[in-house]
Amino acid sequence: MNKTLLSAALVATLGALAVVPAANAAPTPNTGTIQISGKVLQDTCTVTVNGGAGNTVTLTPVMASNLAASGNVAGATPFTLNLSNCDRNATQAKLSFASGANNNSTDGNLKNSTSTGSAGNVEVQLLAGGTSGSAINVSNDTNAPTIALSSGSGSTAMAAQYYATGAATPGLVNTSASITFTYQ
Repeated sequence: MNKTLLSAALVATLGALAVVPAANAAPTPNTGTIQISGKVLQDTCTVTVNGGAGNTVTLTPVMASNLAASGNVAGATPFTLNLSNCDRNATQAKLSFASGANNNSTDGNLKNSTSTGSAGNVEVQLLAGGTSGSAINVSNDTNAPTIALSSGSGSTAMAAQYYATGAATPGLVNTSASITFTYQ
């Protein structure tokens, strides 16, 4: 009888030990799928100013007295930045400015790059939204517009104006901005 009792106890112990590893086994992981999609777009759009062949904005002449103190602005000149021949799968183009010698990192305006006969203490400030729009900081792209695209085209109203960094002196103003677009 002791042998039977001992055999029964041994079978019960081994049976319990066989269940313990199953209880401590890692749970079955949940599974899922990651979907990935994207677009491959043509490289670039055609960029024009005011729909013309050139990309020059000519500011209205102003008197130096209109720019007598730092922060004074004058001669806001509207223009339209047009995009055409864009990839038809693109829905928008975010404007940004490439760093360059004309970018003033302190105030975000464009420096006057005229070498001879230049106006003193004068920069050019760009505005998003036309002549009453927000000042664009060309150093960090604050207020740079995003252009909605439809059927491969889009446009946005902008403006350029003189900006005084001190009492302006008469002379010429010339500058440029290198732009890039990020398409969505």
